[in-house]
Amino acid sequence: MPPPGVIIAAPASGSGKTTLTLGLLAALRARGVAVAAAKVGPDYIDPGFHAAATGRPGVNLDGWAMPPALLDALVVRAGAGADLVVCEGVMGLFDGAAGPGPGGTGSTADIAMRTGWPVVLVVDVRGQSHSAAALVRGFAGHRPGVRIAGVVLNAVGSPRHRAMVEEAMAETGIPVLGALPRDPSLSLPERHLGLVQAEETAGLAGHLERLGRLVAAHVDPGRVVALAAPAAVATAGAAARGPAVRPFGQRIAVARDIAFAFAYPHLLDGWRRAGAELLFFSPLADEPPPADADAAFLPGGYPELHAGRLAAAARWRDGLRAFAATRPVYGECGGYMAMGATLEDADGTVHPMAGLLGVRTSFARRRLHLGYRWARLLADAPPGPAGSVLTGHEFHYATTVDTGGDAPLFACTAADGTDLGPVGGRRGLAAGSFIHLVAGPVG
Repeated sequence: MPPPGVIIAAPASGSGKTTLTLGLLAALRARGVAVAAAKVGPDYIDPGFHAAATGRPGVNLDGWAMPPALLDALVVRAGAGADLVVCEGVMGLFDGAAGPGPGGTGSTADIAMRTGWPVVLVVDVRGQSHSAAALVRGFAGHRPGVRIAGVVLNAVGSPRHRAMVEEAMAETGIPVLGALPRDPSLSLPERHLGLVQAEETAGLAGHLERLGRLVAAHVDPGRVVALAAPAAVATAGAAARGPAVRPFGQRIAVARDIAFAFAYPHLLDGWRRAGAELLFFSPLADEPPPADADAAFLPGGYPELHAGRLAAAARWRDGLRAFAATRPVYGECGGYMAMGATLEDADGTVHPMAGLLGVRTSFARRRLHLGYRWARLLADAPPGPAGSVLTGHEFHYATTVDTGGDAPLFACTAADGTDLGPVGGRRGLAAGSFIHLVAGPVG
């Protein structure tokens, strides 16, 4: 049976989910609880913070892009060897995509219904008192099958403020598990795609320790643990469930450093479980792909912040080009940009990239691209044969200045059915796009 779990959700983004989640993880670990963590949705930054707080790999549970069998398998794997799973939600509790995917709308509520895990709702009570109870009452009755088992108040201004909110909350019958004070120092540094990566956050261990002490002082972790319930998912065959996306080779060279850190944990873990060997290398350290690999993968990340260093890394660029002459190279988002001809940084400086593809991208001409994607392969490529449909997610500010004559890789459709046309590029054994693949083939 999977270990018990609980979901940390909120009425809206910015309510304090991450603060409570990290503090709770740190507090429980300090008490000797073997706690694991999961993140709802396609976020590739929060799982890194979860891993730092728990000492265990984080995992994404994506109710839009992942089919039910994959979700169930990941729920089981997330809790393997743990006493408890704490799952951080995404956006507001009921917020999801404009159209359904293989697993649902992608909302935190979808995961709550799939797993049966109870929800602890974090409510930012700035500017309100008794109205917070009305909000919680509405959320509790909005969708049958989603159980709000407790509330944590965030940004409480004073003891009197807390007392007023709790007085009104008592009428809902939903217990208040604690109240966090207003404290701007609790915030983690951010950049254009969200939080600065865990690997780059100075003093992270100390910050997590402070969050753990704060939550232990203002929220009773024991009461949260007592609310948790075992996941009501199909466990049969979970261990044998195949990889979310087929391995790109038997020995896969994977770029890994602060410029190429956005590889989904479930993707890499699935490849290992399928028998593939992962060989990591750092483009920023001017390392080429290992010569004994039979495929290379450049995940997303922040190449736009390190374009000068990548342009100066001649050994990496030459080695990648030599590798691509005989073996497939696949890139996602930042990895795709680094495989192109040039990358223009925020200051307008144009840097030469690896040149495996002709695409030219710009971070100076910023425009947000965000949303789930259906992606149908237009030719055979590392993720699958031509015609395969995969699910993925796009989140970046870069603009394609010129495709460079590359043949498109995918025919792409948004979650709401909007035809986005051909995207990505392929040239010889090199292929990539801005889409972060989550699962597939689908259907």
